[in-house]
Amino acid sequence: MKPENVIICRCSDVTLKELFDLFEDGYETFEELKRIKRVGMGPCQANTCGKMVQWEISKYFNIPLEEALFHNIRPLTMGVKLKAIGVQADEE
Repeated sequence: MKPENVIICRCSDVTLKELFDLFEDGYETFEELKRIKRVGMGPCQANTCGKMVQWEISKYFNIPLEEALFHNIRPLTMGVKLKAIGVQADEE
């Protein structure tokens, strides 16, 4: 299968070819890929693509999987209605 036909991050529509292109441009870490292509920043928060990206970094740079550091995991958040914030502010 051609790398341009393999979707790695479904939330941000990032292909394997795009990852390879970034590797060739000198980007090596998940954090760098996240900032450049938004890999792992979609609704799934890298639960779908995270390990695949880590695996591709490991394979491409020929390093142990443990050395292909994963992104910083942050807790899930949920939206808050502005009215709720206003009510809370009025109560204080």
